[in-house]
Amino acid sequence: MGASFSTQTSVYFKKIARIAMREKAWKFIVFAGIIAFIVAAVVGGDMFSTYDDTKSGFFTIASACIWIGIFNSIQSVCKEHEIIRSEYRQGMKISSYIIANVLWQAVLSLIQSVLTFVILCIFVDFNSDGIILSAYVEYFTTIYLLIFCSAVLGLMVSSVSGNPTTAMTIMPFVLILQLIMSGVLFELEGFAEGLAVITFSKWGMSAFGSIANLNSDSYSLAISEAFPNVVRLEEEECFNHEASNLLLAWGSCALIAAVCVVVSIVSIKLKNKDS
Repeated sequence: MGASFSTQTSVYFKKIARIAMREKAWKFIVFAGIIAFIVAAVVGGDMFSTYDDTKSGFFTIASACIWIGIFNSIQSVCKEHEIIRSEYRQGMKISSYIIANVLWQAVLSLIQSVLTFVILCIFVDFNSDGIILSAYVEYFTTIYLLIFCSAVLGLMVSSVSGNPTTAMTIMPFVLILQLIMSGVLFELEGFAEGLAVITFSKWGMSAFGSIANLNSDSYSLAISEAFPNVVRLEEEECFNHEASNLLLAWGSCALIAAVCVVVSIVSIKLKNKDS
């Protein structure tokens, strides 16, 4: 296969889409819808009522998006290692193959994001002041980035893993790391705080909190319904209602995803360097 990068990418994208349709890719869309419905039903009534409820709601939504994204792609590459090795010998460009997978995940993630956001909007009122665009567009963009970038992370794990079993074994550890590093469950300090910058959960929470303006006086009135007289003494800078915060969060997600793409390509090339 001496075709150009763009030609090979197009060929592999069509192949991946064809295989996905044959393997009933609609299951991933239904799965996303079910997860979104459960999350929306649980957090919908409490969102935007108190600081704790709103922050916890965003954490649940971000976690669901990351789970959906990783689940999309965690076995995509590792189950084809032998096919990749064979086609690499015939001139396949690894970069074309990975980019084709990324493009497919972009399409699948878009469909899932639309469904997820529509379901969330049924239960949650996202009607607030946006920072750059309307709040609805900003919330949707954040949800899409979390699902898509997490799918790219899943591709990286799949590329590094030797087989689907290994990939599924690694997956829980990746998810746990994302949950812990969000800064919601535990206060992060020192090394942990530095490590958090390479996780989507941290930037997803930053984006959601900025759009909702969690540092506003309306959220400072009470920490929770259980303690109505207890107020929050310190504001979290990452939740400031500022364009710089939102753009940094979106840009960081995109940068981490780009690094995952590079690692995926390098990993597969190393696996096939003797081919």
